[in-house]
Amino acid sequence: MAVVPTVEGLAPIKAASINRWLPYWAVFQADMHQTMRSWVYRIWVLVSFVAAGGYLLYRFGLSHEAGIVQPASKLIADMLRWTLLGSVSLIVVLCAGSISSERGTMADSVLSRGISRHQYFLGKWHSRLATVLLTFWLLGGSLLIGSVFLLHEDVSFTGSLLAMLAVTALLGAVITCGVTVSAMCNSTLLGIALLWVILYGGGFALTLLPSSYPSPARLLSSLQHILRGEYDARPWFQLMGWSAAFSMLVALVGLTHFSRRDI
Repeated sequence: MAVVPTVEGLAPIKAASINRWLPYWAVFQADMHQTMRSWVYRIWVLVSFVAAGGYLLYRFGLSHEAGIVQPASKLIADMLRWTLLGSVSLIVVLCAGSISSERGTMADSVLSRGISRHQYFLGKWHSRLATVLLTFWLLGGSLLIGSVFLLHEDVSFTGSLLAMLAVTALLGAVITCGVTVSAMCNSTLLGIALLWVILYGGGFALTLLPSSYPSPARLLSSLQHILRGEYDARPWFQLMGWSAAFSMLVALVGLTHFSRRDI
């Protein structure tokens, strides 16, 4: 830390250090707080917990009252599948308005307070990733623990970890697309509509690939086998790698466009 020279006899005054990433951290914290207070996020968490708990108790009742053995892998596969499919709608709404909904105050935030556009975009993107994915892992971990204790245990630890990581990679791609579309569109409704077209069109195109290529649809249909440990890990690691690369590319496009557009 530099020391500013002073008049002889006076104590030296230390120059204040400047943290260049402080604006990014401020945007990250503010957006995470705002996201967790939004009604869309709270509805998503509430519905997910109620649906998972109700379905788990229903399966538990069948296994103990009717004597029907319910393997944990089937329950977890069903819940992960429906959590992903049901959560996508709310995640689209949650992320498609992350930047476009603040267009009225964005100019004051970015141009008047020393926050660069890169830091603003990265703060929003990383905040939505952290909030949604950490919540998903909390829900998924609770479901795994509850199903293993209450139902017939046939779940592999490595298979469960692989399934959670694969679903996380897909959710990360959806979140990244949502924030990028929000940075490129002026209207939240337009962003939601455009994002739905991208997700449905891309998902349909991936189903046309040969069976040797992993796709989201094949992942969802194979979840029970993955949870049991009956899988070939290589194609699913490839799916996670391609999802991460796609997320980085989409984020780079959104960051470049947002840094050059009028706000």
